[in-house]
Parts: sequence; structure tokens; C-alpha cells
Amino acid sequence: MSQAHSNLHRSAWGDWWEGTRRTDIWWTLAWFDIVLRYRRSMLGPIWLTLSMGAMIGGMGPLYSSLFGTELSKFFPHLALGIIFWGFFSSMVTDSCNAFIGSANYLKQGYFPISLFVWRSMARNLIQFAHQIILYVPVALWAGVSLSWSALLFIPAFLLVLINAQAVGIALGLVCTRFRDVTQIVTSVMQMLMFLTPVFWLPESLPGRAQYILWNPFAQMLDLLRTPLMGGVAESHNWWGILGWTAVTITASSLLFAKYRRRVVYWL
Repeated sequence: MSQAHSNLHRSAWGDWWEGTRRTDIWWTLAWFDIVLRYRRSMLGPIWLTLSMGAMIGGMGPLYSSLFGTELSKFFPHLALGIIFWGFFSSMVTDSCNAFIGSANYLKQGYFPISLFVWRSMARNLIQFAHQIILYVPVALWAGVSLSWSALLFIPAFLLVLINAQAVGIALGLVCTRFRDVTQIVTSVMQMLMFLTPVFWLPESLPGRAQYILWNPFAQMLDLLRTPLMGGVAESHNWWGILGWTAVTITASSLLFAKYRRRVVYWL
């Protein structure tokens, strides 16, 4: 293997960029992951939409009655909460196995390791695209009216992708070295699902419990969900996520620069 193509001689930035620019590889691998998952299925990836739709349709009226909230107000909130949380959760948990699940590729030849984080992200983006379309009939039924503030969804989603890449690299490295961390991350994500306003309304919290809304997943969910419901997210959530993004990028960069060459030996 020539020095020009060796992971041992490439800089951290060069390794990351090489994996990022090869969209033809990681996007194709992600698409094949989806195809293989639903191989010999008549409906294929449409099951992603149907299963999520059944979950939203079943939980909407039930939770609306439990919380005593008008269904037309609660249904869009719940639908987006479940869809976005599924996206967050799968992004985080899949990143734990980004390198472990790609061990055959990494052992057989040189591949920039960032490529496999992008593969994991692309796979989850495909799933997300199958599920977010469910919000269209929900919004039409609930009479949600969008304004120019809906465009704020775009920078918010870009921040999600930046954080997903940074967290994916960091967790991928840590979980490859310490396999028990994957179980810890899975358990923490299950706990955070109930501490994040996915199924409940933030205004239902008493004043002393408002600190729960400062967790980064709650802030990120507000930035994504509020514009699609015709509102404007709180400014402190933007500052909170920008601060969180700076922390994740810094931590990820340090881990990537120091440990990326050891991944193959940990597999």
C-alpha cells in the first residue's frame, strides 16, 4: 500500500475528508443496508412508514386523552416527537457499531474510517425520509399553518447532521475499544426518551422541573419541531445547541486525531 493511500500516513483532516467526499461509496453501502434488511419482503422499506404510522395513530388519541389535551393540538406534537426521536435514537445507537459492523471492510484494505460513520448516517436518513412524510397528513388534518419561520428547520437540521457526525465518530471509537459502552448508551437513550418532550407537552412541567428541557435532545427537538408546527423556537435553544456542537466537535476531533489508526487493531 502506497504512502499516499495509507491511513497510517494520512493526516486526521485528510482521512476525514477522504471519507466524506466518497459519497458514491457510503451512500451505496447505506442503500444496500436498507435493501438487504427488507430482502424478499413484498413492501420493502414501506414497512418503515407503515410501522411508524401505526405507532403514531395508536398513541395519538390515547395520550391526548391521558393528558387532557385537544387532539388537533397534541397530534402534530406527538407525531413529530416520535419521528424525530426515532431519528435521534437510531443515529446514536447505530454509531456505536459503525466500525464494528464494518470490520470486514476495514480489515481487508484501506478505507477512511469516517466513511463508515457517513454510511450509518445515510442509512438513518433514508429511514427518516420514509417516516417524515407521515407528518403531511397529520398537519393537514390538524390544520397546521406554516409561515416563513418554517425555513428555520433547514439550519436546525444541518446542526443535527453536524452533531451526528461528531458524536458518531466519538462513540464509534469508544464503543469499538470498550464494547460495554454500547449497552450503556442504549440504556441512556431509553431513559432520555422519557426526559425529553416526545410524548408530553413542555408546558405540562411545573416550574421547578423546567431544567429537564435543557438537555440537548430536548433543545434539538424544539428547534426541529417548532418551525414545522408554525412557531418559532426559543432563542436559548439555539445558543444551547451551538454550544453543544462546539463541545462535540472538539471532543470528536481530539479522539479522531489520536485513535483513528487503532480502530483496525480493536476489531
